[in-house]
Amino acid sequence: MPNYIRARTGNTYFFTVVTWCRQPILCDEPCRTMLRVAIDDVRRERPFGIVAWVLLPDHMHCIWQLPEGDTDYSKRWGIIKAGFTRRIHEIVRDEGMLIKGMLPAARPSDSQKQRHEGMIWQRRFWEHLIRDDRDFRNHCDYIHFNPVKHGLAETPVGWPYSTIHRFVEKKIYPPDWGGKGEMQIPSHVGKE
Repeated sequence: MPNYIRARTGNTYFFTVVTWCRQPILCDEPCRTMLRVAIDDVRRERPFGIVAWVLLPDHMHCIWQLPEGDTDYSKRWGIIKAGFTRRIHEIVRDEGMLIKGMLPAARPSDSQKQRHEGMIWQRRFWEHLIRDDRDFRNHCDYIHFNPVKHGLAETPVGWPYSTIHRFVEKKIYPPDWGGKGEMQIPSHVGKE
């Protein structure tokens, strides 16, 4: 049984964010670097703690801890998505580099033009306020087991783009946690 860190007081949220048309671009370089830079930029201006995270080719799940009294996660996600999209377009435009898995350039819809949206992210994202310690544990398990669920790794620690490694290092999970697909995730956790 994992030895979880206790959910701190404040605003702790679980998120699922998905690429437009499930483009499998997020785990490839330079996309990982651009996403990391976009997140770091936002955290400098609008701080938040990253409790857990998993990056998969076409979506990501994470738990954030926002400062007490701050619930403006939508603005943070908007800035992260915009910063990432801008960097992708700069690389494609300036370097002529194609991103593996990215759909060919398409014309944005009138709705996308009106909202100044690119063709990188789904418009919306899933958010869930973490209610208690049990809810926190369930969502951490869901995040860290997700690569196994999607057939990307045989064990959670076999996936490189996850905070599972930090959790194992802190002895929150044993190194063999979730091996052989033995993890049972509650059906209500992490709607995708």
